[in-house]
Amino acid sequence: MSNVNKRIAIVGLGYWGKNLVRNFSQLGVLDTICDLDSKALAKYKNEYNVVKTTTEFKDVINDKNVDAVVVSTPAVTHYKIVKEALLSGKDVFVEKPLALEVKEAEDLVKIVDKSKRILMIDHILQYHPAVIKLKELIDNGDLGRIQYIYSNRLNIGKLRREENILWSFAPHDISVIMFLISKTPHKVTAFGEAYLQEGIYDTTVTNLSFSDKLKAHIFVSWLHPFKEQKLVVIGTKNMAVFNDVEEKNKLVLYPHKVEWVGQIPVASKAEAQVVSLESKEPLKEACLHFIDCITRRLQPKTDAKEALSVLKVLQQAQQCLDRSL
Repeated sequence: MSNVNKRIAIVGLGYWGKNLVRNFSQLGVLDTICDLDSKALAKYKNEYNVVKTTTEFKDVINDKNVDAVVVSTPAVTHYKIVKEALLSGKDVFVEKPLALEVKEAEDLVKIVDKSKRILMIDHILQYHPAVIKLKELIDNGDLGRIQYIYSNRLNIGKLRREENILWSFAPHDISVIMFLISKTPHKVTAFGEAYLQEGIYDTTVTNLSFSDKLKAHIFVSWLHPFKEQKLVVIGTKNMAVFNDVEEKNKLVLYPHKVEWVGQIPVASKAEAQVVSLESKEPLKEACLHFIDCITRRLQPKTDAKEALSVLKVLQQAQQCLDRSL
């Protein structure tokens, strides 16, 4: 990346921010880091030889040498920070979700269209080699007609107070399911429960209905005995399992078939087939894509309009949860 002369500022050095600092630093484009925590600023400045540090966001947007802003702050702040950065003439890469309200995301889409700025959302699974390969297999017809998809994103993990599990975990799964089948759901329902904090759901199941009888569900929870990140796609020719917790065999095909004996359906099992994948870090691939987009003025794969479609599904799911209170 030595031929890239873009300068990037990262705002927010928390749980995900440190990974963004590492990647953009390794790619040779990190110029400024911004956070309220002066100790974190000093730590990362020393570790990654960062040029500038600041505790003030206004320093970032007023810096004419900064070409783009990477936002990794709490979700509730995304809309305000992204809007300010775009209006100051910066391109933006933001951690999911883009915003917490559809009207806010729609406003950002309008700003992007008018200003011709680049806005990319970190729907990281779309840059995962396994998901890219799975999309290729689906588009080529190797799985046949897709009938059902489900995703489990579970852990006994970091509990949040500013957003519930639906908004914390499910954006990735909603994004990748719609990416794989190139469709948006015509019906969304959800149920769940808040066990630890009143009004903040710890566990939710979201049901998606698409055309051609295609269904999907997304199960997310941070009250689970072990970590699971699994996506299962059921097709008429093949069943595919993407297991991101696995170190090696992340994508496996199961060419099981159902044969009819008389009028009785009988399952015919076949040996699993491991799909070979390139060894690439999804976040680094996303960062590379962002740099390419701001350098060549390209529309990102996960742009503001894609993020808006995800947000609309999230909002419909949240409305179902609210009605159950």
